[in-house]
Parts: sequence; structure tokens; C-alpha cells
Amino acid sequence: MEKSSIYFLDGRVPVLQAVPFGLQHVLAMFVSNITPIIILANVVKIDAMTSAALIQNCMIIAGIGTLVQLYPIWRIGSRLPIVMGISFTFLSLAIAIASTQGMGTLMGAVIIGGLVEGVLGLYPNQWTKLIPHVVAATVVTAIGFSLLPIGANSFAGGQGAADFGSAANWIVGSVTLLTCLLTQVFAKGFLRSLSVLVGLIVGYILAVCMGMVDFSTLSQAKIIALPTFMPFTPEFHLDAILAIICVFLVSATETIGDTSALCSGALGRNVHKREMGASVACDGFVSSIAGLFGCTPITSFSQNVGLAAMSKVVNRFTIATGAVIMILGGLFPAVGAVLTTIPQAVLGGCTIMMFGSILFAGFGMMAKSGFSQRNMIIVSLSLSIGLGFTSASQMFAIFPQIIQTVFAENCVAVVFLLAVLLNLILPKEKEEKA
Repeated sequence: MEKSSIYFLDGRVPVLQAVPFGLQHVLAMFVSNITPIIILANVVKIDAMTSAALIQNCMIIAGIGTLVQLYPIWRIGSRLPIVMGISFTFLSLAIAIASTQGMGTLMGAVIIGGLVEGVLGLYPNQWTKLIPHVVAATVVTAIGFSLLPIGANSFAGGQGAADFGSAANWIVGSVTLLTCLLTQVFAKGFLRSLSVLVGLIVGYILAVCMGMVDFSTLSQAKIIALPTFMPFTPEFHLDAILAIICVFLVSATETIGDTSALCSGALGRNVHKREMGASVACDGFVSSIAGLFGCTPITSFSQNVGLAAMSKVVNRFTIATGAVIMILGGLFPAVGAVLTTIPQAVLGGCTIMMFGSILFAGFGMMAKSGFSQRNMIIVSLSLSIGLGFTSASQMFAIFPQIIQTVFAENCVAVVFLLAVLLNLILPKEKEEKA
């Protein structure tokens, strides 16, 4: 491969060649990026004009966060092709705080919590020793498992949709998935790396022909609109801040897992301690900026890690074109309006194999860690309790609300906590050599 290849981090790639790959990353995460703020706005009863402005801001913040990851500012940003977006992890707590104390209190907590996580990321030597390779491998595997239901629900039309599991969704999702698979297996060169985009285009055209695409929102979109700064005046209350900080720590574990998965699956190497800390620092500090624009915190997007692992396209400039597209989508609402017309079944068909590739990366990391008795206990117990208990989240009903919010439906948080504790507790002298 030439040094200009899209398969090198710092290769020089022509803009026209880079844009399709950047667009592919945007399409993979676009709906997931704006959905948390849409749900929050609906529950808290935010007016339509403010809600539209928040969606705009979410796209711009996601683009800025991605650019900072790609092209660091000081020690903030990993220099890795990580795509950032609004996190679902905070949604339930955000709804609880905003509903009882107002959006201003939520934004104040996000700003302070982001600063705490950002500072944590600046000093990786103080905490990365708690996350050896086997712990990272376990978290990556948990992330892969946690994404599978999301892909399946999208494939069927989106959780709660009136046509969930309909024949039309099955047809569109299956054709999209089959197109992705055939392109990945039989295409050559750049087309193979664009298999997800090819599948999405084919699936979208089919959905249009089947009358599944709603274009009514396009007529209401403005041509250009500037982002709204501080739509809510931040208020600072200790209880909300402490609750948000707890969830920020969970978000940090997801970012650590995604960073490890990217290095293992897409770059074929172990993650460096500096990269781990810089990735978390970006997560935190840009989340504070998100709070200033009325958005909930951002985090790394696992589906894009899966896309990078599957396509092996890791060029920073290429991913940066996707970040620019997101920012333009925020400045030109019509762009975002077009992307929102993509049916869930099409996105589900595209993401199924991508999510599976994260699992594959986790298995590969486990293999490198070795299959000793000690590692077996860490992995098997963490995954069985983390995945099993959170699938029956009612088990957590006896615990305080903060425990339920952080752990009840977040298998990654439970798996991470157990893996770290087991790694600290189990005696290393009993470790058997594989």
C-alpha cells in the first residue's frame, strides 16, 4: 500500500476520495447521535424551536469532539480515528434531573462532570494500571454484546415503532445486510471498504420505492442557522453534580473500551496508556462544551469503531471529512433533515455486522491476554454477572436510585467494575500459563 493510502493514520488522501468514507461514518452514527436529545426534549416538554436548535447543536458538538480526537489540542485527543457523539449512557439520569430540577441544573452538572472526567484523562499514569489487557478485553466484549440488541431493534424498524417487525422492515433490513455482505466479500479496492455505504444506498433506494421514507420534514428545514449558545442558564447543585460524575466514570470505561477495540481491531496493536488518557480527556472536556450548548455529554461511538475494524479505513483526514459533514449538518439544517429520513431498518441492516466485528475484536484481545485460570475467572464472572444481571434489571430495585441509574441497565459499567475488582483481588501467583 502506498503511504497515501486510506489505511494509514496519516496518509495523504484527496478530498473527493475521503468524503465517501467520512460520510459512511456519519450515516453509521447519525440517528444515535440525535436520538438522546430528541427523547430528552420530548419528556421534559421543551418547545419545538428549542428542540430543533438542540439537534443542531448536537451535530456540531459531535463534529468538534471528533476533530479534537483526530487532531489533539495539547493532551486532549488521542490522534486515533474515533468518532464522538451524544451518549445514551446519561439519558435516564438526564431525564430525572431535568424533570425535577430543570435543564439549567442538568447543564451545570454536565459542565462540572465533564471537567472532572477531563482532568482524570490528563493523568493516565494514576489509573491505567487498574486496566490491564484482560480487563480491557472484557469491557470491549461487553460493548459488543450490548450493541447487538440495538442493531436488532433497528433492523426490525426501531423499538416502539408502529410497524416494528413488519415484513417491509424485514425485507429492507435483509437486502441492506445482504448488499453489505456481498460488497465486503466480492468487491475489490475502495468499494470493499465502502461496503456499509453501498448497503445503505441500496437499502435507502428500496425503502423509497416501498414508500417507507417520509420527506415531509424537508420542507420545514431552514437553509442555514447558527448554533444556539447557552440555551439554558447553568445552575450548580451538588446532588446533581455528584450523580452525573458517577455516570461520567461509566462513560469513561466505554471510551477506554472503544479505544482499546479500535487499536486491536483496526490498527492491529495494543492501546497505549497515553492514548487511553487522551481519549478520556477529550470525552470529558468536550462534554463540558456540550453543556454550554444545551447538549448532554458526548462519548466515543462503538458502531464507528466496528466500522473502522471492518473496513480497516483509519486515515485521520478521511474521518475528519465526516466530522466536517456533521458540523455542516448543524449549520445547514437541511443536511440533517435529509439524513433523518433514513429508515431504521436500513441502519439496522448496516450495523449488524459492524457490531459483530467489535465482539470479534474483543475475542482477539482475550486470545492475546492468554487463557489462564485467573483470566478465565475474570472474563467469565464479569461477563456472566454483567450481562445476566442487567438483562433482569428489576433485580436492582432494592438499591438506591443512583445505583439503579448507573448499573441497572448498563452492562458495560457492571462488567468493568467486576473486572477491575477481580483483577485486584485474585492472587497473581496462582495464574497459570496458557
